[in-house]
Amino acid sequence: MIRRMILASSLLFAAQAVTAAPDAVALYKEHCAACHAETRLGGTGPALIPQTLHRMYGPKLVDVISNGRVATQMQGYSDVLGAEEIAAIAEYLKTPLAKVPDWGAEDIAASRQMRDDYTSVDAPQWSSDPMNITLVVETGDHHVSVLDGDTFEVLDRFPTPFAVHGGPKFSPDGRYVFIMSRDGWVQKYDIWALHEVGRVRAGVNSRNIAMSKDGKHLAVANYLPMTLTILSTDDLTVEKVLPVIGRDGTPSRVSAVYQDPRHDAFVLALKDTPEIWQVATDPNAAPVYEGYVHSHENSMIEALPSSKGLFARKRIMLNEPLDDFFFSPDYRFLIGAARASEKGVVVNMTVGREIATLPLGGMPHLGSGISWMRDGRRVMATPHLKDAAISVIDMQTWKLVKTIKTDGPGFFMRSHENSPYVWADVFFGPHKDEIHVIDKQTLEIVKTLNPAPGKTVAHVEFTKDGKYALVSIWEDDGAVIVYDAATLQEVKRLPMRKPSGKYNVWNKISFSDGTSH
Repeated sequence: MIRRMILASSLLFAAQAVTAAPDAVALYKEHCAACHAETRLGGTGPALIPQTLHRMYGPKLVDVISNGRVATQMQGYSDVLGAEEIAAIAEYLKTPLAKVPDWGAEDIAASRQMRDDYTSVDAPQWSSDPMNITLVVETGDHHVSVLDGDTFEVLDRFPTPFAVHGGPKFSPDGRYVFIMSRDGWVQKYDIWALHEVGRVRAGVNSRNIAMSKDGKHLAVANYLPMTLTILSTDDLTVEKVLPVIGRDGTPSRVSAVYQDPRHDAFVLALKDTPEIWQVATDPNAAPVYEGYVHSHENSMIEALPSSKGLFARKRIMLNEPLDDFFFSPDYRFLIGAARASEKGVVVNMTVGREIATLPLGGMPHLGSGISWMRDGRRVMATPHLKDAAISVIDMQTWKLVKTIKTDGPGFFMRSHENSPYVWADVFFGPHKDEIHVIDKQTLEIVKTLNPAPGKTVAHVEFTKDGKYALVSIWEDDGAVIVYDAATLQEVKRLPMRKPSGKYNVWNKISFSDGTSH
């Protein structure tokens, strides 16, 4: 009798435990879906599916949900959810989707939406300098403001796809701009007409876009599916979908893609295998090879010829994958780093191999790295996402010139050829409301601005002539603050909804010195 009672009690407790188990799907919808989408395919945050999380299973995933993730907007939930609830969400995220969309050329083509109410114009429908237009991405309510760089009047404010990510790209004449969202939508907007032209979904979870040298092709770097999509800038039709598969057969996400005008190519870094690709944007490109392998003596072995002409691919093999990178102004060198690495690497893009390593600990954010001339020599600088420091490197010797101590880890840096200063934010930590102004020659902080105490201050852009510097108050009730770039005095404050980035037409199409390209 007693045994039966114990057994019955045990079964009852087990049933109660099952009943009381956290509902992971409901918890996900309540706490995660706003950023990562109910489909788990990504929104403002990345896709949360096995294909993108396989390296974070186990304690790492629980830790991120509990404590957040450094250098991102991912907050911790340990003060909101219990340990069992967090564990349930982590386990749910390991569950494969019933079907992960392939999102190939037919899917992309079917998503294409061209505006019936758009009419092309022969000249700008406004009197401002078309080369001094600045676009302000307002992520607070998913809009872009078109700003006159002379008067700072807002000429237009148009809606964008959800969660714009990465810098918009302008056509070489500055007339059109292309904007990409984290969920793969690419929008084309006519600045002269102040009107959207159309949009297309080039991927499911995307990283950034790049414009070809001639302005005819737009590359979209995708996390999901693992592809590089190339669109015609004329009408947003699909030109090519390249599956991104490493030489060893590893499918890979694309960390980032940028234009390389020196070699008339797109350059992309593979996130899951140690390779860089050059994809030709010249229809007369010479034959390229499937890859280069370097022995310890740095001899080069060429694989079998691949293809030639437009979109021909060349592989450059690395020692480890890169998360982000930027180029020297002459595009001879690519400087990159992996987020988890304690060093950066320099790749000579002409010979196709690594030539130097850089002492860059503290998670360098090379995607916002910049360079300038100092005492007749070019130097580069990068903020660190984990350390309160900026590293300055001599670009001839690839040696550390100086570590500039800051009031906290930073995210963005910016300068201009007509300015004696570098501007660097302090994006993370208690001093997020500060921005440092640094002398390019002495490498000393000459002034620390605090334009909105307690609020995040970030991302600087200059007007075409470098006379004014525009700074973001990165809050939903934020603003763009216009500073005199010489006196460092505030000139004007424009209310904006979380202005995450600002992009001047001339500075971008002319590859202005002191900006990331």
